[in-house]
Amino acid sequence: MFDRYDAGEQAVLVHIYFTQDKDMEDLQEFESLVSSAGVEALQVITGSRKAPHPKYFVGEGKAVEIAEAVKATGASVVLFDHALSPAQERNLERLCECRVIDRTGLILDIFAQRARTHEGKLQVELAQLRHLATRLVRGWTHLERQKGGIGLRGPGETQLGNRPSFVA
Repeated sequence: MFDRYDAGEQAVLVHIYFTQDKDMEDLQEFESLVSSAGVEALQVITGSRKAPHPKYFVGEGKAVEIAEAVKATGASVVLFDHALSPAQERNLERLCECRVIDRTGLILDIFAQRARTHEGKLQVELAQLRHLATRLVRGWTHLERQKGGIGLRGPGETQLGNRPSFVA
């Protein structure tokens, strides 16, 4: 399967409120998911925003705070209680220098840990691959060169363009 962390791994949790009233039930549910995955929460970072920041989901100041918390606690993964775009996930991973997993990835990993039947394991693996396929883009910019050349009837495909076909 594609578990992106090990049970017993340590994490920094991030939860952002988008409304005025801070509903603690959402945060408690997220903490429960994290503990179900077998991950130890070292620190919980919360904040409020009107709308997600396009680059980091959280503001730049909060993103730096998360990176500092990762370094201070020695956490190896950051778990977000929200769906992150592939670009936001990538930007946060570069800043924090560790893996960043959103709520969808966390839930898929829990399903992967608990799937027992062969069919169930395959269904979870397919869902994980579909989730990861969207995150392959721009991950390997060194593969953007074109295949083919003079006399080969056209420029061909980029190696990056071929990569998602291996997953799908």
